[in-house]
Amino acid sequence: MSKSKEMVLKQANEACKNTLMETLDIKIVDYGDDFLVASMPVTSKVYQPDGVLHGGATAALAESVGSFASHIFIDTEMFFVRGIEITANHLKSKTEGYVYARATFIHKGRTTQLLDIRITDENNDLISICRLSTISLPKTK
Repeated sequence: MSKSKEMVLKQANEACKNTLMETLDIKIVDYGDDFLVASMPVTSKVYQPDGVLHGGATAALAESVGSFASHIFIDTEMFFVRGIEITANHLKSKTEGYVYARATFIHKGRTTQLLDIRITDENNDLISICRLSTISLPKTK
């Protein structure tokens, strides 16, 4: 019997305890065959000194959701995922509410993966566009 979507999301978020994702209140909120979505509240915790969403927090959200997407599509008994490059273009500032990162695969190879990550707000306004390259490396025993 397959797990319910709610159970999978609960387990995904439990795996984020005591990590940067928990520190930034990032939550995995949706997934499908070719995407993963995470949310992050925009509060003073993720501000620049002038009171707007910090680009570094946005990049952390993007890398978290992209790496997590790569992670769920590999054999985690044999491999682990690491981000190897991220780019971010910040298009709009944000001072409150939520941002949502939707990661989709551009390339899903056995060793390297390339993801497109769109950061939007609750009104579906585009905040940032990111690209993340990840690598799947064999675990050593």
